[in-house]
Amino acid sequence: MSSYDYDLFVIGGGSGGVRAARVAASLGKKVAIAEEYRYGGTCVIRGCVPKKLFVYASQFHEHFEDAAGFGWTVGESSFDWKKLVAAKDAEIARLEGLYKKGLAGANAEILETRAELVDAHTIRLKESGQTVTAKTIVIATGGRPNPHVALPGHEFCISSNEAFHLEELPRSIVISGGGYIAVEFANIFHGLGVETTLIYRGAEILSRFDEDLRRGLHEAMVAKGIRILCHDALQKVSKGEGGLTLETMNNGTLQAGAVLLALGRDPNTEGLGLEAAGVAVDERGAIIVDDYSRTNVENIYALGDVTNRVQLTPVAIHEAMCFIETEYKNNPTRPDYELIPTAVFSQPEIGTVGLSEEEAGKRYSELEVYRAQFRPLKATLSGRPERMIMKLIVDAASRKVVGAHILGHDAGEMAQLLGVTLKAGCTKDDFDRTMALHPTAAEELVTMYAPSYRIRDGQRV
Repeated sequence: MSSYDYDLFVIGGGSGGVRAARVAASLGKKVAIAEEYRYGGTCVIRGCVPKKLFVYASQFHEHFEDAAGFGWTVGESSFDWKKLVAAKDAEIARLEGLYKKGLAGANAEILETRAELVDAHTIRLKESGQTVTAKTIVIATGGRPNPHVALPGHEFCISSNEAFHLEELPRSIVISGGGYIAVEFANIFHGLGVETTLIYRGAEILSRFDEDLRRGLHEAMVAKGIRILCHDALQKVSKGEGGLTLETMNNGTLQAGAVLLALGRDPNTEGLGLEAAGVAVDERGAIIVDDYSRTNVENIYALGDVTNRVQLTPVAIHEAMCFIETEYKNNPTRPDYELIPTAVFSQPEIGTVGLSEEEAGKRYSELEVYRAQFRPLKATLSGRPERMIMKLIVDAASRKVVGAHILGHDAGEMAQLLGVTLKAGCTKDDFDRTMALHPTAAEELVTMYAPSYRIRDGQRV
Protein backbone atom coordinates (compact mmCIF):
# COMPACT_ATOMS: atom_id res chain seq x y z
CA MET A 1 0.00 0.00 0.00
CA SER A 2 1.34 3.44 -0.97
CA SER A 3 2.56 5.72 1.79
CA TYR A 4 1.52 8.73 -0.28
CA ASP A 5 -1.89 10.39 -0.44
CA TYR A 6 -1.86 10.19 -4.24
CA ASP A 7 -0.12 8.22 -6.93
CA LEU A 8 -0.10 11.36 -9.09
CA PHE A 9 -0.64 15.03 -8.30
CA VAL A 10 -0.95 17.43 -11.23
CA ILE A 11 -0.42 21.16 -10.75
CA GLY A 12 -2.20 23.06 -13.52
CA GLY A 13 -5.55 22.43 -15.20
CA GLY A 14 -4.70 23.22 -18.80
CA SER A 15 -4.87 20.80 -21.71
CA GLY A 16 -1.63 18.98 -20.85
CA GLY A 17 -2.30 18.69 -17.14
CA VAL A 18 -5.90 17.60 -17.59
CA ARG A 19 -4.91 14.95 -20.14
CA ALA A 20 -2.23 13.53 -17.83
CA ALA A 21 -4.58 13.49 -14.83
CA ARG A 22 -7.57 12.04 -16.68
CA VAL A 23 -5.68 9.22 -18.40
CA ALA A 24 -3.70 8.28 -15.27
CA ALA A 25 -6.93 8.15 -13.26
CA SER A 26 -8.57 5.99 -15.95
CA LEU A 27 -5.70 3.52 -15.46
CA GLY A 28 -6.71 3.15 -11.82
CA LYS A 29 -4.19 5.54 -10.30
CA LYS A 30 -5.24 7.76 -7.40
CA VAL A 31 -4.98 11.22 -8.94
CA ALA A 32 -5.60 14.79 -7.86
CA ILE A 33 -5.32 17.90 -10.02
CA ALA A 34 -5.20 21.49 -8.76
CA GLU A 35 -5.99 24.64 -10.74
CA GLU A 36 -6.12 28.12 -9.18
CA TYR A 37 -8.06 29.91 -11.94
CA ARG A 38 -10.24 27.94 -14.38
CA TYR A 39 -9.93 24.50 -15.91
CA GLY A 40 -9.00 24.54 -19.57
CA GLY A 41 -5.84 26.57 -19.33
CA THR A 42 -4.59 29.22 -21.72
CA CYS A 43 -5.99 27.57 -24.85
CA VAL A 44 -9.58 27.15 -23.75
CA ILE A 45 -9.99 30.08 -21.36
CA ARG A 46 -7.85 32.90 -22.75
CA GLY A 47 -6.13 31.68 -25.90
CA CYS A 48 -6.80 29.58 -28.97
CA VAL A 49 -10.54 28.97 -28.57
CA PRO A 50 -11.81 32.48 -27.72
CA LYS A 51 -9.29 33.90 -30.22
CA LYS A 52 -10.70 31.76 -33.05
CA LEU A 53 -14.25 32.80 -32.10
CA PHE A 54 -13.17 36.44 -32.32
CA VAL A 55 -11.52 35.75 -35.69
CA TYR A 56 -14.83 34.45 -37.02
CA ALA A 57 -16.64 37.52 -35.70
CA SER A 58 -14.15 39.89 -37.30
CA GLN A 59 -14.57 38.35 -40.77
CA PHE A 60 -18.26 39.04 -41.21
CA HIS A 61 -17.89 42.59 -42.47
CA GLU A 62 -15.93 41.25 -45.44
CA HIS A 63 -18.50 38.49 -45.98
CA PHE A 64 -21.24 41.12 -46.17
CA GLU A 65 -19.22 43.11 -48.71
CA ASP A 66 -18.42 40.02 -50.79
CA ALA A 67 -22.08 38.99 -50.95
CA ALA A 68 -22.89 41.82 -53.37
CA GLY A 69 -20.74 40.26 -56.07
CA PHE A 70 -22.84 37.10 -55.85
CA GLY A 71 -26.17 38.86 -56.23
CA TRP A 72 -27.05 39.38 -52.59
CA THR A 73 -28.24 42.68 -51.18
CA VAL A 74 -27.32 42.89 -47.53
CA GLY A 75 -29.15 45.43 -45.43
CA GLU A 76 -27.73 47.71 -42.78
CA SER A 77 -25.58 45.79 -40.32
CA SER A 78 -24.24 46.62 -36.88
CA PHE A 79 -21.94 44.93 -34.39
CA ASP A 80 -22.46 44.47 -30.64
CA TRP A 81 -19.19 43.79 -28.82
CA LYS A 82 -20.90 42.88 -25.56
CA LYS A 83 -23.04 40.24 -27.27
CA LEU A 84 -19.92 38.67 -28.75
CA VAL A 85 -18.15 38.61 -25.38
CA ALA A 86 -21.21 37.09 -23.68
CA ALA A 87 -21.54 34.39 -26.35
CA LYS A 88 -17.82 33.64 -26.10
CA ASP A 89 -18.04 33.40 -22.31
CA ALA A 90 -20.94 30.95 -22.53
CA GLU A 91 -18.99 28.70 -24.89
CA ILE A 92 -15.88 28.82 -22.70
CA ALA A 93 -17.95 27.89 -19.66
CA ARG A 94 -19.36 24.92 -21.58
CA LEU A 95 -15.89 23.72 -22.53
CA GLU A 96 -14.60 24.14 -18.98
CA GLY A 97 -17.49 21.99 -17.82
CA LEU A 98 -16.49 19.27 -20.27
CA TYR A 99 -12.92 19.30 -18.96
CA LYS A 100 -14.19 18.83 -15.41
CA LYS A 101 -16.68 16.19 -16.50
CA GLY A 102 -13.90 14.17 -18.11
CA LEU A 103 -11.79 14.33 -14.97
CA ALA A 104 -14.69 13.41 -12.71
CA GLY A 105 -15.67 10.53 -15.01
CA ALA A 106 -12.17 9.09 -14.62
CA ASN A 107 -12.37 9.51 -10.81
CA ALA A 108 -9.67 12.16 -10.60
CA GLU A 109 -10.03 14.49 -7.61
CA ILE A 110 -10.62 18.06 -8.82
CA LEU A 111 -9.16 20.80 -6.61
CA GLU A 112 -9.82 24.49 -7.25
CA THR A 113 -6.87 26.02 -5.47
CA ARG A 114 -3.32 27.15 -6.03
CA ALA A 115 -0.87 24.35 -5.29
CA GLU A 116 2.78 24.89 -4.34
CA LEU A 117 5.61 22.46 -3.74
CA VAL A 118 6.96 22.03 -0.23
CA ASP A 119 9.44 19.32 -1.18
CA ALA A 120 9.80 16.66 -3.85
CA HIS A 121 6.73 14.75 -2.67
CA THR A 122 4.70 17.30 -0.72
CA ILE A 123 2.24 19.91 -2.02
CA ARG A 124 0.58 22.72 -0.10
CA LEU A 125 -2.97 23.60 -1.11
CA LYS A 126 -3.06 27.35 -0.63
CA GLU A 127 -6.83 27.71 -0.25
CA SER A 128 -6.98 25.50 2.83
CA GLY A 129 -3.36 25.44 3.95
CA GLN A 130 -3.51 21.64 3.86
CA THR A 131 -0.51 19.62 2.71
CA VAL A 132 -0.76 16.40 0.74
CA THR A 133 1.81 13.98 -0.64
CA ALA A 134 2.21 12.28 -3.99
CA LYS A 135 4.50 9.63 -5.40
CA THR A 136 4.70 11.43 -8.76
CA ILE A 137 4.10 15.10 -9.52
CA VAL A 138 3.41 16.75 -12.87
CA ILE A 139 3.80 20.50 -13.24
CA ALA A 140 1.73 21.91 -16.09
CA THR A 141 1.14 25.53 -15.12
CA GLY A 142 1.64 26.98 -18.60
CA GLY A 143 2.77 30.50 -19.35
CA ARG A 144 1.63 34.09 -19.00
CA PRO A 145 2.04 37.22 -21.13
CA ASN A 146 5.30 39.09 -20.67
CA PRO A 147 4.25 42.41 -19.05
CA HIS A 148 7.33 44.22 -20.39
CA VAL A 149 7.94 46.02 -17.10
CA ALA A 150 10.92 47.84 -18.62
CA LEU A 151 8.49 49.94 -20.67
CA PRO A 152 7.53 53.16 -18.83
CA GLY A 153 3.75 53.15 -18.63
CA HIS A 154 3.36 49.40 -19.14
CA GLU A 155 0.69 49.47 -16.42
CA PHE A 156 -1.61 51.33 -18.83
CA CYS A 157 -1.36 48.55 -21.40
CA ILE A 158 -3.28 45.30 -21.77
CA SER A 159 -2.22 41.80 -22.76
CA SER A 160 -4.06 39.17 -24.78
CA ASN A 161 -5.69 38.05 -21.49
CA GLU A 162 -7.51 41.36 -21.01
CA ALA A 163 -8.33 41.70 -24.71
CA PHE A 164 -10.99 39.02 -24.30
CA HIS A 165 -12.79 40.94 -21.56
CA LEU A 166 -12.75 44.61 -22.58
CA GLU A 167 -15.83 46.51 -21.42
CA GLU A 168 -15.93 48.42 -24.70
CA LEU A 169 -14.09 48.27 -28.00
CA PRO A 170 -11.52 51.06 -28.21
CA ARG A 171 -11.71 53.51 -31.09
CA SER A 172 -8.07 52.79 -31.86
CA ILE A 173 -5.43 50.34 -30.70
CA VAL A 174 -1.67 49.98 -31.01
CA ILE A 175 -0.34 46.44 -30.77
CA SER A 176 3.31 45.97 -29.89
CA GLY A 177 4.86 42.78 -31.23
CA GLY A 178 5.31 40.86 -34.45
CA GLY A 179 4.49 37.29 -33.51
CA TYR A 180 1.32 35.35 -34.21
CA ILE A 181 -0.57 36.74 -31.20
CA ALA A 182 0.12 40.33 -32.28
CA VAL A 183 -0.76 39.61 -35.91
CA GLU A 184 -3.95 37.75 -35.08
CA PHE A 185 -5.24 40.46 -32.74
CA ALA A 186 -4.35 43.17 -35.25
CA ASN A 187 -6.63 41.48 -37.78
CA ILE A 188 -9.35 40.85 -35.20
CA PHE A 189 -9.54 44.45 -33.99
CA HIS A 190 -9.32 45.84 -37.51
CA GLY A 191 -12.13 43.54 -38.64
CA LEU A 192 -14.30 44.77 -35.78
CA GLY A 193 -13.86 48.37 -36.89
CA VAL A 194 -11.00 49.49 -34.64
CA GLU A 195 -8.28 51.70 -36.13
CA THR A 196 -5.29 49.39 -35.76
CA THR A 197 -1.53 49.93 -35.75
CA LEU A 198 1.05 47.15 -35.34
CA ILE A 199 4.51 48.19 -34.19
CA TYR A 200 7.39 45.73 -34.30
CA ARG A 201 11.10 46.04 -33.64
CA GLY A 202 12.09 43.55 -36.37
CA ALA A 203 12.40 43.94 -40.12
CA GLU A 204 9.30 41.86 -40.89
CA ILE A 205 6.41 40.31 -38.96
CA LEU A 206 6.32 36.63 -38.02
CA SER A 207 9.97 35.71 -37.67
CA ARG A 208 10.77 32.03 -38.32
CA PHE A 209 7.94 31.70 -40.84
CA ASP A 210 8.68 31.42 -44.54
CA GLU A 211 9.70 34.77 -46.00
CA ASP A 212 7.17 34.68 -48.86
CA LEU A 213 4.28 34.20 -46.45
CA ARG A 214 5.56 36.92 -44.13
CA ARG A 215 5.74 39.46 -46.94
CA GLY A 216 2.46 38.32 -48.47
CA LEU A 217 0.58 38.68 -45.20
CA HIS A 218 2.18 42.06 -44.48
CA GLU A 219 1.04 43.38 -47.86
CA ALA A 220 -2.47 42.00 -47.41
CA MET A 221 -2.84 43.54 -43.95
CA VAL A 222 -1.69 46.95 -45.17
CA ALA A 223 -4.10 46.72 -48.11
CA LYS A 224 -6.93 46.15 -45.63
CA GLY A 225 -6.01 49.31 -43.75
CA ILE A 226 -3.84 48.03 -40.89
CA ARG A 227 -0.84 50.26 -40.25
CA ILE A 228 2.38 48.30 -39.74
CA LEU A 229 5.50 50.01 -38.37
CA CYS A 230 8.55 47.75 -38.55
CA HIS A 231 12.01 48.66 -37.24
CA ASP A 232 10.27 50.47 -34.40
CA ALA A 233 9.29 50.03 -30.76
CA LEU A 234 7.39 51.73 -27.97
CA GLN A 235 9.53 53.81 -25.63
CA LYS A 236 6.90 55.22 -23.29
CA VAL A 237 3.14 55.08 -22.70
CA SER A 238 1.33 57.80 -20.76
CA LYS A 239 -2.33 58.25 -19.92
CA GLY A 240 -4.32 61.45 -20.34
CA GLU A 241 -7.95 62.53 -20.54
CA GLY A 242 -8.12 61.77 -24.25
CA GLY A 243 -6.59 58.29 -24.04
CA LEU A 244 -3.04 57.03 -24.32
CA THR A 245 -0.02 58.82 -25.73
CA LEU A 246 2.78 56.66 -27.08
CA GLU A 247 6.34 57.69 -27.73
CA THR A 248 8.02 55.52 -30.36
CA MET A 249 11.63 55.01 -31.35
CA ASN A 250 11.26 56.02 -35.02
CA ASN A 251 7.71 57.23 -35.68
CA GLY A 252 7.26 60.03 -33.20
CA THR A 253 4.17 60.27 -31.02
CA LEU A 254 1.06 58.13 -31.51
CA GLN A 255 -2.36 58.37 -29.92
CA ALA A 256 -4.45 55.31 -29.06
CA GLY A 257 -7.47 54.24 -27.10
CA ALA A 258 -5.68 51.07 -26.02
CA VAL A 259 -2.24 49.46 -26.22
CA LEU A 260 -1.86 45.69 -26.36
CA LEU A 261 1.55 44.24 -25.53
CA ALA A 262 2.16 40.97 -27.40
CA LEU A 263 5.83 40.58 -26.59
CA GLY A 264 6.06 36.89 -25.85
CA ARG A 265 5.05 34.69 -22.95
CA ASP A 266 6.94 33.68 -19.81
CA PRO A 267 6.84 30.27 -18.08
CA ASN A 268 4.44 30.42 -15.15
CA THR A 269 6.79 29.19 -12.42
CA GLU A 270 6.97 32.07 -9.97
CA GLY A 271 6.10 31.08 -6.39
CA LEU A 272 5.55 27.40 -7.20
CA GLY A 273 8.08 26.21 -4.63
CA LEU A 274 10.42 24.78 -7.24
CA GLU A 275 13.51 25.75 -5.27
CA ALA A 276 12.18 24.03 -2.16
CA ALA A 277 11.63 20.85 -4.16
CA GLY A 278 15.03 21.13 -5.85
CA VAL A 279 13.62 21.55 -9.38
CA ALA A 280 16.00 23.32 -11.76
CA VAL A 281 14.92 26.15 -14.06
CA ASP A 282 16.68 28.06 -16.83
CA GLU A 283 17.42 31.78 -17.03
CA ARG A 284 13.84 32.50 -18.17
CA GLY A 285 12.31 30.53 -15.33
CA ALA A 286 11.33 27.61 -17.56
CA ILE A 287 11.53 24.18 -15.96
CA ILE A 288 14.41 22.15 -17.39
CA VAL A 289 13.38 18.65 -18.47
CA ASP A 290 14.98 15.71 -20.24
CA ASP A 291 13.75 13.99 -23.41
CA TYR A 292 10.97 12.33 -21.41
CA SER A 293 9.71 15.52 -19.69
CA ARG A 294 11.34 14.52 -16.40
CA THR A 295 12.97 17.25 -14.31
CA ASN A 296 16.22 16.85 -12.43
CA VAL A 297 14.09 15.52 -9.53
CA GLU A 298 13.28 11.94 -10.45
CA ASN A 299 9.60 11.87 -9.49
CA ILE A 300 8.69 15.31 -10.86
CA TYR A 301 7.75 15.91 -14.50
CA ALA A 302 6.82 19.09 -16.35
CA LEU A 303 4.67 19.49 -19.46
CA GLY A 304 3.64 22.21 -21.87
CA ASP A 305 4.49 25.90 -21.95
CA VAL A 306 6.05 25.86 -18.48
CA THR A 307 9.02 24.07 -20.06
CA ASN A 308 9.28 26.59 -22.95
CA ARG A 309 9.84 23.88 -25.55
CA VAL A 310 7.08 24.24 -28.15
CA GLN A 311 4.25 26.49 -26.98
CA LEU A 312 1.29 24.81 -28.65
CA THR A 313 -1.70 23.09 -27.03
CA PRO A 314 -1.49 19.85 -29.06
CA VAL A 315 2.17 19.61 -28.08
CA ALA A 316 1.30 19.77 -24.37
CA ILE A 317 -1.30 17.03 -24.89
CA HIS A 318 1.23 14.92 -26.79
CA GLU A 319 3.78 15.39 -24.00
CA ALA A 320 1.13 14.27 -21.50
CA MET A 321 0.49 11.07 -23.43
CA CYS A 322 4.22 10.40 -23.65
CA PHE A 323 4.40 10.87 -19.87
CA ILE A 324 1.66 8.28 -19.41
CA GLU A 325 3.50 5.80 -21.63
CA THR A 326 6.77 6.41 -19.80
CA GLU A 327 5.52 6.44 -16.21
CA TYR A 328 2.60 4.00 -16.23
CA LYS A 329 2.97 1.70 -19.23
CA ASN A 330 6.65 0.75 -19.02
CA ASN A 331 7.15 2.22 -22.48
CA PRO A 332 9.60 5.15 -22.30
CA THR A 333 8.43 7.55 -25.01
CA ARG A 334 9.99 10.80 -26.16
CA PRO A 335 7.74 13.55 -27.54
CA ASP A 336 8.18 13.95 -31.29
CA TYR A 337 8.62 17.61 -32.26
CA GLU A 338 9.36 17.07 -35.94
CA LEU A 339 6.94 18.40 -38.57
CA ILE A 340 4.39 20.09 -36.31
CA PRO A 341 1.61 21.68 -38.41
CA THR A 342 1.15 25.33 -37.44
CA ALA A 343 -1.46 27.94 -38.29
CA VAL A 344 -1.63 31.69 -37.85
CA PHE A 345 -5.27 32.76 -37.82
CA SER A 346 -4.52 36.03 -39.52
CA GLN A 347 -6.58 37.37 -42.42
CA PRO A 348 -5.51 35.86 -44.79
CA GLU A 349 -4.61 32.76 -42.83
CA ILE A 350 -1.25 31.01 -42.74
CA GLY A 351 -0.83 27.24 -42.61
CA THR A 352 2.61 25.69 -42.57
CA VAL A 353 4.43 22.45 -41.82
CA GLY A 354 8.11 21.61 -42.09
CA LEU A 355 11.04 23.80 -43.04
CA SER A 356 10.90 27.28 -44.48
CA GLU A 357 12.92 27.97 -47.61
CA GLU A 358 15.54 29.74 -45.48
CA GLU A 359 15.86 26.86 -43.00
CA ALA A 360 15.91 24.19 -45.69
CA GLY A 361 18.61 26.09 -47.60
CA LYS A 362 20.92 25.69 -44.61
CA ARG A 363 20.20 21.98 -44.24
CA TYR A 364 20.18 20.67 -47.81
CA SER A 365 22.74 21.24 -50.56
CA GLU A 366 20.11 21.66 -53.28
CA LEU A 367 16.40 22.47 -53.14
CA GLU A 368 13.59 22.65 -55.64
CA VAL A 369 11.05 25.34 -54.75
CA TYR A 370 7.54 25.13 -56.20
CA ARG A 371 5.58 28.35 -55.78
CA ALA A 372 2.15 29.47 -56.99
CA GLN A 373 0.45 32.80 -56.39
CA PHE A 374 -3.09 33.26 -57.68
CA ARG A 375 -6.45 34.87 -57.14
CA PRO A 376 -8.89 32.41 -55.52
CA LEU A 377 -12.15 31.72 -57.35
CA LYS A 378 -14.30 33.38 -54.70
CA ALA A 379 -12.46 36.67 -55.19
CA THR A 380 -13.30 36.80 -58.91
CA LEU A 381 -16.93 37.72 -58.24
CA SER A 382 -16.48 39.45 -54.91
CA GLY A 383 -13.89 41.75 -56.48
CA ARG A 384 -11.63 41.45 -53.49
CA PRO A 385 -7.96 41.94 -54.55
CA GLU A 386 -6.59 39.01 -52.54
CA ARG A 387 -3.99 36.50 -53.56
CA MET A 388 -3.16 33.03 -52.28
CA ILE A 389 0.40 31.74 -52.02
CA MET A 390 1.27 28.04 -52.02
CA LYS A 391 4.78 26.78 -51.73
CA LEU A 392 6.47 23.38 -51.55
CA ILE A 393 10.12 22.97 -50.55
CA VAL A 394 11.70 19.80 -51.94
CA ASP A 395 15.08 18.21 -51.23
CA ALA A 396 16.41 17.74 -54.75
CA ALA A 397 18.45 14.65 -53.86
CA SER A 398 15.70 12.56 -52.24
CA ARG A 399 12.71 14.36 -53.80
CA LYS A 400 11.17 14.42 -50.33
CA VAL A 401 8.88 17.38 -49.55
CA VAL A 402 10.47 19.00 -46.50
CA GLY A 403 8.27 22.09 -46.23
CA ALA A 404 4.77 23.19 -47.26
CA HIS A 405 3.47 26.72 -46.80
CA ILE A 406 0.10 28.31 -47.59
CA LEU A 407 -1.27 31.84 -47.31
CA GLY A 408 -5.01 32.13 -47.87
CA HIS A 409 -8.45 30.91 -46.85
CA ASP A 410 -8.52 27.63 -44.88
CA ALA A 411 -4.72 27.41 -44.89
CA GLY A 412 -4.77 25.90 -41.40
CA GLU A 413 -7.13 23.12 -42.47
CA MET A 414 -4.87 22.27 -45.40
CA ALA A 415 -1.76 22.36 -43.21
CA GLN A 416 -3.22 19.72 -40.90
CA LEU A 417 -3.60 17.29 -43.81
CA LEU A 418 -0.20 18.24 -45.21
CA GLY A 419 1.21 17.38 -41.80
CA VAL A 420 0.16 13.76 -42.31
CA THR A 421 1.62 13.80 -45.81
CA LEU A 422 5.01 15.14 -44.77
CA LYS A 423 5.10 12.93 -41.67
CA ALA A 424 4.65 9.93 -43.94
CA GLY A 425 7.73 11.04 -45.92
CA CYS A 426 5.94 11.69 -49.19
CA THR A 427 7.98 12.85 -52.14
CA LYS A 428 7.18 15.40 -54.82
CA ASP A 429 6.53 12.44 -57.12
CA ASP A 430 3.75 11.34 -54.73
CA PHE A 431 2.21 14.80 -55.01
CA ASP A 432 2.50 14.65 -58.82
CA ARG A 433 0.77 11.26 -58.95
CA THR A 434 -2.16 12.54 -56.91
CA MET A 435 -5.23 13.59 -58.91
CA ALA A 436 -6.32 17.19 -58.43
CA LEU A 437 -9.68 18.01 -56.87
CA HIS A 438 -11.19 20.75 -59.03
CA PRO A 439 -12.15 23.51 -58.49
CA THR A 440 -10.32 24.02 -55.21
CA ALA A 441 -7.41 26.14 -54.11
CA ALA A 442 -5.71 23.04 -52.70
CA GLU A 443 -5.38 21.49 -56.16
CA GLU A 444 -2.42 23.82 -56.72
CA LEU A 445 -0.48 21.61 -54.30
CA VAL A 446 -0.57 18.72 -56.78
CA THR A 447 -0.39 20.64 -60.07
CA MET A 448 2.91 22.51 -59.64
CA TYR A 449 4.91 20.19 -61.89
CA ALA A 450 7.97 22.34 -62.66
CA PRO A 451 10.06 24.04 -59.96
CA SER A 452 9.77 27.80 -59.84
CA TYR A 453 13.47 28.00 -58.97
CA ARG A 454 16.27 26.08 -57.27
CA ILE A 455 18.42 26.79 -54.25
CA ARG A 456 21.97 25.47 -54.42
CA ASP A 457 24.31 25.90 -51.44
CA GLY A 458 21.99 28.55 -50.04
CA GLN A 459 21.82 30.60 -53.24
CA ARG A 460 18.98 30.88 -55.74
CA VAL A 461 19.93 29.58 -59.21
